[in-house]
Amino acid sequence: MLDPISLGAITAVLGAVGSGMANEAGKWAWESTGGLVRRIAGREVAAPTTAEQTASVARLVHERLHDDPQLAHTWTLFARGVSLPGAGSRPERPRLPASVRFFTDRQDALKSLDKEVSRTFDGSPRVALLHGREGMGTSTLAVHWGWRQADRFPDGQLYADLRGPGARDPGAVLSSLLRQLGIPDEEIPPATSDRADRFRRHVADRRLLLVLDHAQSAAQILPLLASAPGVFTVVVTRRPFTGVDALPVQVGPLAKRDAVHLLTHLVGKPAITAAKAALPAVLDRCGGSPYALRAAAPRLAAPSAESSPVPDSDPVRAAAEDSYRLLAPDAARVYRLTGLYDWPAFDAATAARAADIEPGEADRILEELADALLLERTGAGRYHYRPVVRAHAEAAAAATDGIAGCSAAVSRTVEGYLHLAVGAAQAALPESWRVPSGATPVSFTDRGEAVSALATEARNLVQAVHAAEEFGDRDTVLRLCQALWPLQLKAGHHDILLPALRTGARTADAHVPGTRSAGALHAQLTHTLTELRRWEEAEPEALAAARDERAAGHVRGHASAVEFLGLLRLRQWRWQEAYDCFEEASGILDGIGPDGEGARDLPRARALLERHRGRALRNLDRRAEALERLERALRFFRESGEAYNTARTLTDLAETHLSGGEFTTALSLVDEAIAALAPEQAAYQLAALRTLRERCLNSGGPQG
Repeated sequence: MLDPISLGAITAVLGAVGSGMANEAGKWAWESTGGLVRRIAGREVAAPTTAEQTASVARLVHERLHDDPQLAHTWTLFARGVSLPGAGSRPERPRLPASVRFFTDRQDALKSLDKEVSRTFDGSPRVALLHGREGMGTSTLAVHWGWRQADRFPDGQLYADLRGPGARDPGAVLSSLLRQLGIPDEEIPPATSDRADRFRRHVADRRLLLVLDHAQSAAQILPLLASAPGVFTVVVTRRPFTGVDALPVQVGPLAKRDAVHLLTHLVGKPAITAAKAALPAVLDRCGGSPYALRAAAPRLAAPSAESSPVPDSDPVRAAAEDSYRLLAPDAARVYRLTGLYDWPAFDAATAARAADIEPGEADRILEELADALLLERTGAGRYHYRPVVRAHAEAAAAATDGIAGCSAAVSRTVEGYLHLAVGAAQAALPESWRVPSGATPVSFTDRGEAVSALATEARNLVQAVHAAEEFGDRDTVLRLCQALWPLQLKAGHHDILLPALRTGARTADAHVPGTRSAGALHAQLTHTLTELRRWEEAEPEALAAARDERAAGHVRGHASAVEFLGLLRLRQWRWQEAYDCFEEASGILDGIGPDGEGARDLPRARALLERHRGRALRNLDRRAEALERLERALRFFRESGEAYNTARTLTDLAETHLSGGEFTTALSLVDEAIAALAPEQAAYQLAALRTLRERCLNSGGPQG
């Protein structure tokens, strides 16, 4: 067993705590670690943000522990309660998407993949790069080969679609891969580097296939590659690119014989015989593209009297044009207008808004478009366009509906997302002054349903922000971004929301500087950057939030912005500065009179600041003052019936007593916190409390 005060063990503990801050329990552990490091070092130590800084802090702790047996004992007890990466995740065996029923040819490509996966491992990762024009079946080939070789990968097959908005962020993709491996959102590290480390650790001793579909560049996939001997990665791209050492496997057009073979599978031999005269022209137009052949199959099986097709050198675009020309007018309108913007995974409600029809009618039409291969299904009732097909829809809309019609369609769609976001935000966090006000036609039955709706539409809402910015609709940009606050606070999704929040803050600075809206958006951006451990970027945003709220004369917002800065300082282990921020925030709140705006919220705001000051004081080793502040906060939360904040404050008190060797007192507080949280079903906070309880029981018996 590894010596808990060895340099390697200390480094592992610091790394594990740092990468575990995705949930409230992890944040508690990080703060406790910082306080303990300060006690060990005898001075304030900046929180590490890189592997090099973590190693430096570990060396400092290691040196001090070897000089002080009592501190070594304290660290050992603390380290026992830290779960190392992967220790608590449930085993999962991820699977690829379904393959197609009919697959033709590609023998050379299949053999190349077989050869690379069988290559003797020599320390370099096994990676193949499938490349071919859109519609040539590169994705289908990767999935088909993966299913054929499923027995080679007893630990599963991972799949990531790198196409579309947000997918170019390695952090978001790593989150998806970690979820497929069975790691819940609450345990996924906030920082991209920590996610990459967690991913590589998790797959190190597994036999897995990783398919990275629709890759755009080497920079996009390099953070996702693992050198583990049992991992085989297949990268699918339109064209080869440099910067990745991989076996290139080109996927070209099907030979005419194989194209006929595929069509025969799809429509049957009698239909092929009947269409013998038209078949050569169909084969030429499809250009060996499996997508185009599949799209042409229904027309071959049931020929119509449509006019001759317009020549096109791109078989995918040609197939889209041929299918589009056969659509009824209402379906053609939905196809054109929904494709005007790149919505990641839209539903019937989105299409209905774009085309200005009823959702039920849109639902029927979307299924028709998917059956015609003009849309791809992404899940239950969700769709997206292939890039070339969407470009065709956009061009058709410009030619048919004109600038005014296209602009109106996008505006209706964005307005629909705004109504959904504001309605969900108001239902999810009705007590928050940060949520946009005003009537909205969208309502929700409870908070959980509202948060779930925001989470489901997160990527579409980010796109709606970009669309509103592109159309110069700054009011919608600001309201959409403010409506994301409940999602940030309750569900995270920070890596997905970050681009939209940056857009919101930038828009506010350009058009409404020094206003409440500007202050609120800088505060939201502060929160997300803090959660992502991008602390150097978070600080100027917190200062900007305070500046704008002060300029707007918004006392409550100004105090909140300074509080945000204090919370950032707690994360950075800058305890005195954190305490000073909370003191300043409290002084700012003194400016709210008995009848002033926010007066009703003052008792709760002050109780939260008392708790925060208690946390800072504990880590400054000013235990008596910390206990006084925390007891004051606890009285308020108990009287107001806030179970969650009651449990959080009890936990802070327990940590404070535990740091002073008062084990029995700490134990009773932990038990009370567990009882308070049990009805809340806060699984991860409860898990942290049970770990803290073990520390109380193992820390030396009853207090003396």
